[in-house]
Amino acid sequence: MVNSTPTLDDLRNRLVDEIVAKCPLPAPIEQAMRIVRRDLHLPGLAPADAYTNRAVTIKDNPNGPLALSCASVPSTVAMMLAQLDPQPGDHILEIGAGTGYNAALLAELGGPDGQITTIDIDPGVTLHARQALNRTGYEHVRVMERDGLEGVPEHAPYTRMIATVGLWDVPVTWWQQLADGGRLVLPLRWRGQTRSVALTRHGDTLVSDDMELCGFVPIIGQHGERTTELANGTVRLHHDQDQPVDPDQLAAFLSTPLTELWSQARVGNEETFDGIWLRAATSDDTVCRIEVTKQAMEDGVRHPAIPGRSPALVSGDSLAFLIAERDNADLERPSRLGAAGYGPDAIPLARNLIAYITDWSTDRAAVPHMTIHPASTPDSELPKGHVIDKADSRTVLSYSETNV
Repeated sequence: MVNSTPTLDDLRNRLVDEIVAKCPLPAPIEQAMRIVRRDLHLPGLAPADAYTNRAVTIKDNPNGPLALSCASVPSTVAMMLAQLDPQPGDHILEIGAGTGYNAALLAELGGPDGQITTIDIDPGVTLHARQALNRTGYEHVRVMERDGLEGVPEHAPYTRMIATVGLWDVPVTWWQQLADGGRLVLPLRWRGQTRSVALTRHGDTLVSDDMELCGFVPIIGQHGERTTELANGTVRLHHDQDQPVDPDQLAAFLSTPLTELWSQARVGNEETFDGIWLRAATSDDTVCRIEVTKQAMEDGVRHPAIPGRSPALVSGDSLAFLIAERDNADLERPSRLGAAGYGPDAIPLARNLIAYITDWSTDRAAVPHMTIHPASTPDSELPKGHVIDKADSRTVLSYSETNV
């Protein structure tokens, strides 16, 4: 009788096969994922669960809904490694040790001449990572308890740096530790969204060449994002500190008539439309994230396209946000996209959002060019594009070629 129970190798290879079927990986990354045992980095978890394409919390947050640390979704791990493009002999710093699994993959990719340092601010997380790396044969990986915003200057410069926590800004210390020509991959947050951005340092400029949707636990110590609660906390706006979102001005937004405008753009059941957000956030400082709870929708607030995270435009006492409605007029793309607005300026804001939907629809795979510069860079030295200023950096975004 043949034993049909899958082995650990079977489970691991099935997971990698699933990831590669959706998005082919560079051969070295695919091979590393077939070698490194994720189950040994998640002790106590059933092997079948360890080799499922999902995140696993390893440390809960007693003060909030988001975990303090988790094992990232394997397909996201693979995507970010492909962005980083590690080479044999690379000197790599990882910010956010997690379970140590990503550091083990980096060790495989860096080879015997590579140097891998992984850090975390939480001593329990670093202990977990250290023990897991020892179990899996990667004792040479350096694990340190450090504030990720400070990096590890004593082992710099690094040819590659990767963050596995959400960053609102690029810390000055990272500029100092990344070698010229070095590569940085980080989940960067702006205007309510997070993208895994791949950047190469050219002197005092970081230049992007890839940008992918992602979601990560935010790093401890950066406070550039704000949450404004409306309608007794049942509606929340998540925005950057430079955006003047005033809860007093918006307090009566639900007492104004609802405005709905519809675009000609349609989407299929499995088709992502997060590019609309990216398109809007590249040029418009009114863009943020709206979160509408079930209670708010029961109270009559219009259902956003995705209740927990949809792009919204907010100006003064008015707002507009993305909506979707299924009408089956097109079986391949059964849902149409539009904008819902409230307040005196609901119509112009909704029209702006419709324009972003339309622009996105003409080239749904397009991503903007991004350059990041030190905060001290004068306007005259910035390329053309939309500028977003933060504490340590100035980001320039554009869909034109002038940013290259």
